[in-house]
Amino acid sequence: MSRLTNVLLLLGIGAAVLASFAYLSLDLGALSSADSLRQMGAYVQRFLEPDLSTKHLTTIGRGALETLAMSALGTLLAAVFGLLLALPAAGRFGWPLQSAARLLLNALRAIPELVWAALMVLAAGLGPNAGTLALALHTAGVLGRLFAEALENTPTAPAEAIRLQGGSQVAAFCYGTLPNLWPQLLAYCLYRWENNIRMASVLGFVGAGGLGQMLYVSLSLFQEAQASTVIIAMLLLVFGVDALSSWTRQRWVRV
Repeated sequence: MSRLTNVLLLLGIGAAVLASFAYLSLDLGALSSADSLRQMGAYVQRFLEPDLSTKHLTTIGRGALETLAMSALGTLLAAVFGLLLALPAAGRFGWPLQSAARLLLNALRAIPELVWAALMVLAAGLGPNAGTLALALHTAGVLGRLFAEALENTPTAPAEAIRLQGGSQVAAFCYGTLPNLWPQLLAYCLYRWENNIRMASVLGFVGAGGLGQMLYVSLSLFQEAQASTVIIAMLLLVFGVDALSSWTRQRWVRV
């Protein structure tokens, strides 16, 4: 019976694949024809000749700095806003605020960055402001949820000892909870910064500035050489941020 079920499942998957090819009218023969392969080869060849002129590299340098600033500032704003929401979301101020904070965090992270960017372009106009706000809003939802879970799993004894000695809730949090929580919060922030540097390179496709907007313009004008240089700059920027984040985690984070 189990073998028959597996055979029927494989037949169903095969039928679904064949039906997908038929429904989408994919012509693999035309795709693999000599003319198509020649055109694809010429297209790839144009990408292998990046524009390394001084003027274009200067423009890319400004775009890379803009992308880096968007990701860093967006992550910083998200960390601050996420921590403020994580305190009530962890149940520190009663269940009504906990439910409201968790609902807000779910709403923020449920909307993808590209959708946030499209909305922020309409609200704040074209440019890096929209990209920064989009990254901050989505990342605040992600970090806020992670921070809340970390707060729930943090031992409460040090903070309670400070309160029993007459300390305020702020002092108990800063000196009793935060020292144990700080390495984990920093690790989360660095990880999200790595993700945001990649996403900041894409948000430009909806007009949110940075290298993504330069890549969109180059591809729209069929400027393969310029687009190739932008892609190389994106790769170098991502590799650099990954290396910096890894070094920072090894040096400062002890989880």
